[in-house]
Amino acid sequence: MAGMRVLGLMSGTSADGVDAVLAEFSGRPDRPEWRILASTATPYAPDLRRSLVAIGQGQPFAAANLLDLCEAVTETQAQAARACDPGGESQLVGCHGQTIWHRPPTAQRRGLSWQMLQGPLLAELLGRPVVFDFRSADLALGGEGAPLVPAADAALVGGIDGWRALLNLGGIANLTLLPPGVGPERRNPVLGWDCGPANTLIDLAVQRFSQGRLSFDHEGAWALGGQVNEALIQHWLQEPYFLQRPPKSTGRELFGAQDLEQRLHQLAEQGSRDPADALANLTALTAAIVAQDLERGPRPLELLVAGGGARNRMLMDQLRRRCRGLAVRPLADLGIGDSQREALAFALLAWWHQQGHAGSLPSVTGARKAAVLGLWAQHQG
Repeated sequence: MAGMRVLGLMSGTSADGVDAVLAEFSGRPDRPEWRILASTATPYAPDLRRSLVAIGQGQPFAAANLLDLCEAVTETQAQAARACDPGGESQLVGCHGQTIWHRPPTAQRRGLSWQMLQGPLLAELLGRPVVFDFRSADLALGGEGAPLVPAADAALVGGIDGWRALLNLGGIANLTLLPPGVGPERRNPVLGWDCGPANTLIDLAVQRFSQGRLSFDHEGAWALGGQVNEALIQHWLQEPYFLQRPPKSTGRELFGAQDLEQRLHQLAEQGSRDPADALANLTALTAAIVAQDLERGPRPLELLVAGGGARNRMLMDQLRRRCRGLAVRPLADLGIGDSQREALAFALLAWWHQQGHAGSLPSVTGARKAAVLGLWAQHQG
């Protein structure tokens, strides 16, 4: 297959580092031929990650410090690109940048989102063009600006005999629902939305309970030692965001440190101060949110899971228990690894930009119309 080689760079809400995928695309933009050539994960330096998480919690930073952070994020993106593509095979780079703050639209106010990155600097550091700032065009058209991966899911994965669901368990849990490939519903629109927290609250709780020694619950082992308070989970499921109908998007702004404190306080009121219990309930909440959302929409035949949460044994057990009747399996079964899906999607979005092909789905984001996403930063040489 002779096509364009594109490098995708993605750092999500967890702000733990940069996933990179080198892929090749050719053929029709809506159903391209594609293959993954290489993939890597590059962690953020601990101080950089702490600062990014703090900003996401609303902690004030001086303008000079924000500028330094933007430079550090851009340099780490370049480092990740070189690790994945040491031979410089890519002809184009698609970089999501690091989300600092996401403000979904309301009836009173337009939506805005800030993905920290110096796109022109990254183009110069890598010596090739970079497409970045993927969310702003959709937001300008009244959309949520997120999630953007469902369009890529539809193009790369495609449908089966019935509805098919894809779940990403990063910092935030988000769903894609793909219509059947055959039958009367095959012309239905692709659906997708942010369900709520996946690893954001779990990671913050682990850092708190371990006094900063640990950054995440490895394979969900800590949570597996706790007890789930099902009555409290059902109470949490009645919160406004979880009852809101799509389109909807969220982030650390809503599900961050303050939200964690409230949930820990509620657990304490129920008589539980055991860290394992807290982690068990936070983990079960993510699965319960996803299961509740799937009950409201078209009922899929299977749920394909990706993201760091796919390696959390308790979370996967909870998903299988709560999503009864669904075949729950890893997206890796289709050749896209846990940490590859979103980086591959932003490689595709960059290729779509170069092709002049719209990358957003109004059925997902609620925008007035589809748009070619991203800004082009040309390498000046």
